Amino acid sequence: MKTILAPIILLAGTLAFAQTTKDTVQSKEKEIEAVTLTYKKPTVESKVDRTVFNVANSSILAGNTTWDVLRMTPLLSVDNNDALKAEGESVTVYINDRKSVFTGKELKEYLQTIPADNLMKIEVITSPSSRYEATGSVVNIVLKKRDDEGMKGSITFNNRQNTQNSQYTNFNLNYHKKKFTQTLIGSYSDNTFVQKNSFLNTIYENNIVTDGSTNSVYKGKNPSLSSTSEFEMNDKNTMGVILELYQGKRNNSSEADAIRTVNGVFDQSYDQVQNSSSLNRNVGTNFFYKYYDKEKNRILDINFGANYDGESDNSYFLKNTIFSEKPSSVNEIGVLSDVENRNYYAKIDYTQPLGKEGGNLEVGGKIDFNNNVIPNDLFGNQLDGLSKRDVFHYEDNINSVYANYSKTFFKKLETRFGIRYEHIDYKMRQDVAGTSRKDSYGAFLPNILVKYSFSDKYDLSLTYNRNLWRPWYSEFNPFMQPTNDGFYTRGNIDLNPNPSDRLYMKFGFLKKYFLSARYMYTNQDYWTAYLTEGDKIISQETNFSGKVHKYYVYANTNQTFFKNKLNVNLGFGWNYLDNSDFNSRNGLNEARDYLSYWAGSTNVSYTNLFNKNINLSAWVEVSNQNNGNSFANRTNVFHNISATKIFPKTQMEVSLQLVNIFSRPNFDSTSFNQIGTFRNSTQSDWYGFSLSFVKRFGNQKVKENTKTDVEKNSGGGK
Repeated sequence: MKTILAPIILLAGTLAFAQTTKDTVQSKEKEIEAVTLTYKKPTVESKVDRTVFNVANSSILAGNTTWDVLRMTPLLSVDNNDALKAEGESVTVYINDRKSVFTGKELKEYLQTIPADNLMKIEVITSPSSRYEATGSVVNIVLKKRDDEGMKGSITFNNRQNTQNSQYTNFNLNYHKKKFTQTLIGSYSDNTFVQKNSFLNTIYENNIVTDGSTNSVYKGKNPSLSSTSEFEMNDKNTMGVILELYQGKRNNSSEADAIRTVNGVFDQSYDQVQNSSSLNRNVGTNFFYKYYDKEKNRILDINFGANYDGESDNSYFLKNTIFSEKPSSVNEIGVLSDVENRNYYAKIDYTQPLGKEGGNLEVGGKIDFNNNVIPNDLFGNQLDGLSKRDVFHYEDNINSVYANYSKTFFKKLETRFGIRYEHIDYKMRQDVAGTSRKDSYGAFLPNILVKYSFSDKYDLSLTYNRNLWRPWYSEFNPFMQPTNDGFYTRGNIDLNPNPSDRLYMKFGFLKKYFLSARYMYTNQDYWTAYLTEGDKIISQETNFSGKVHKYYVYANTNQTFFKNKLNVNLGFGWNYLDNSDFNSRNGLNEARDYLSYWAGSTNVSYTNLFNKNINLSAWVEVSNQNNGNSFANRTNVFHNISATKIFPKTQMEVSLQLVNIFSRPNFDSTSFNQIGTFRNSTQSDWYGFSLSFVKRFGNQKVKENTKTDVEKNSGGGK
């Protein structure tokens, strides 16, 4: 870590000294007319219920996608399964306060279609109000809003060199005339990623050990297009429509080899080749109407729409196995699937002042319907113990209502009390196997926020949230199929939701320093487990009961120097997990009952170096992946260094980024189960360098869209 931090600190110090000298020399010279970018806000703001990453003018945007920027956002991390997490827990993603229908790898692919150049800020809301459909923390991605007259936009060309080369291009077009605004965003990527993985699986009974590795190449060509049309009927009423189109065409290949021993004696070895191709198409719509009375502070927001996602996949596995006591075999298995997902929703939110004492009331509700169909077909010469064909159906209806009330007492005590009620009816079935499940349940999810300001420099806040995490539809699908490492996987139709309670306290002083502590408790969850059937090793999501206590202490500061040109944000935290009851109840005898580890991140940015329109930024994160029954074997140190040169007269930018060049990420963790231990080490392709060219045209003035940011006017958003 010292190897990484030392050059960044030295670079920042050298640049600061050089800038001071340069400013002194030029103080008596005539200023040259140019466009310079300065931060009106700190890069990172720590608020009572959220951390805000202001990226509008940051050099990290050029050539990146929204997904790339999220990986560099304070408090956020991405695990080896491409799951986005905040403080180690799963998150719900919103875009301009509109919930995304995607999660996991689907969310990653969608966010990779949104150019980072369109970002205004990223809000990591660790204590969301009842307004949000949250299963934990919320990540709200706020896009720029351009409302100056005429046509303006940008086009970006990016070339990225990892193990292999990838290209990415996007364009942004915005037209505003009087009361009408039209935005068009398009992108196309041609990506190639290489991933290496090693695994060491140990089954306690008979000491069955499988030691192997995989080498995978992922290629994808992904065009996307989104359109936002907005019409301001008058100064209070706005209506519009959002249309989104996405297509992903991917071809993947993977090679695996492994050796298996039983009680230390050779049992078998195998090598496997997998080739797959898939085509994914997504169509999304959102129709919205907004009423906003600034004088009376009343906001009515109505949204309704539909989303369709379809994916066809064709995978072929060829596995050659050599046994110690029987003839070798060659197995061929093909997997065909054609997934179709449909989502329909309607949502209404309303807020207004209540009473004469400055109270604020917010109420709303949502109706959500989901219809998911997953047909699977297997073919080949070795299908023993496998179903050849089945169709899995999943349908649900989620209805929710909420209310928030906020009020400030004595000009020092800010409060917010909220309650959300959600009810779900869901059913699922398999056409061939005949398995089915039908269930329903409701849950009250309260939240409380209290903030006391001792003075304008010292404040203390306390928040409480009750959350509920529901399984993703595909995690229920019990159809078993092979994986690229020579094993098998399937879903679990009996999965239950995961409730949790969170208590969060934050102390701020001098407006620059923040100390926070968090406690989280849960008594049931579901995680990936392993089991054996014959000679097959199978992974599936499984319910785990047992108490888990998580404690978290964090310190953060944001400093600015040299007339706000140099901005430094530093955060560091300590985590402690008590899994003793969880491990005892689930028979995880080899797992550690108590676990502690450090985590932290640093963002450094320098604007307009030497008054030459050069922006610099650096980011470092210390990350550990510890979740449920899985524990990290090593600490990753992620880092990114970027420099952007702006040419004001031609409105062009050139950006160079160096990604994890000092240490390539390796996600190494061990999962503990009743039957054994399973260690996986994944060498990520998230490293290398990229070069970007950006051409802008028209007036690039933007304003922040605050009409939907109701939290700012309801205790705790300040």
